Order: sequence, then structure tokens, then C-alpha cells
Amino acid sequence: MRRIGAGATLRRRSGAAAAVLVAAAIALTGCASASPHPAASDAYGSLPSWLPKDTSEPNSMLVGDVRHPAVTSEGDAVEVHLPGGGSVRVTVVGPEVPGEGLPVQPEDTTCTWTVTMSDATAPVAVRAGDFDTLDHLGTVYRLAAVPGRPAIPRTLLPGRTIRFALRAAMPTGEGLMRYSGGTDSVLANWDFVVEND
Repeated sequence: MRRIGAGATLRRRSGAAAAVLVAAAIALTGCASASPHPAASDAYGSLPSWLPKDTSEPNSMLVGDVRHPAVTSEGDAVEVHLPGGGSVRVTVVGPEVPGEGLPVQPEDTTCTWTVTMSDATAPVAVRAGDFDTLDHLGTVYRLAAVPGRPAIPRTLLPGRTIRFALRAAMPTGEGLMRYSGGTDSVLANWDFVVEND
């Protein structure tokens, strides 16, 4: 019987380990060289021609008027075209609520929104009553100026910017802030969520 020396056994083990490393390197190289683009059969086709064409412009300011009220998210500006002529840019931010993180959350909470009006093309009457909110159940909430803060200006003149706060107590959940511009119609809407947790 022939005996194999320790050196020969070590060479065989080293050769096997090298073969495994070479195979792993080849496999990884194959993965790395795979095309980053999916095959043509993996892609979706174009939209059917009978669907209406998308005419929206990403990141453009919405325009709201009596016939086409704007609907957007809180924090977005809306160019509101008033029925009597002229336009104004309106932005609504909020609501801010007190008591976030309390161990017991009330069902209703005080909500405060900040309204910014600017870029008026003609004098615009400003009234807290031109704004209201609507909760997820369809209940309308009248807004009032925040006590202790400067009074809301009565008129926004061209070239000026005004900022004021409005407040109401609302239940938690989704809602809409609405602006009528002194009309019986809603000209712009901002959606929001009341959270106190």
C-alpha cells in the first residue's frame, strides 16, 4: 500500500479550494455583467389610444374658480380666480394641534391653520368667514381668528402679502379646508389630517 504524504494532501485541498473560489468568481462576474435593463418582454406596453391624454403639468400651481374648484394638499399654493375679476394666490398650512403624544387622546382637538394670501391682481376682501373646514363625515366647521394674534386685514392690496391664523375644534381624521372668496361656491380645497397621537 502506497502512503500519501502530508504535502500531497495539502496540495489537493488547496487545489479544491482554488477551484471553488474560481467557480464563485465566475458566478459573481456573470451576475455583475447582467444587463441592468429588463428584457423587452418584461416591459408594459403603451396606454390604449382611446384613453384621454394627460394634460397635467407636474409641479405646476393649480388654478381654482367657480366652475373648476382646485383640490390640493395643505401647503400647496392655489391661484384663485375670483368671479368678480382678478385673482389671488392662497396657501393653507396645517393644522397644528396641541397635546400630541398625550397618553389619552381626546376625540376633538383645537386645530390651527396658517393662511397666506399674496399676488392679488386687484384688491381682495379678506374675511375669516370665507374659509371653513369639512370633516370626513361631512360636518362643516366655521373658522375664527385666533385670539391674541393681530387682527385679520380686511383687504389684500396688489403687491402685498398677508398671513393670518384660523382656528376650529375638530375631531381627529381627514378633512378639507375650503375657500369661497366671498361667493356661495367653493373655489379651492386643501386636504389635511387631524392627528393628536
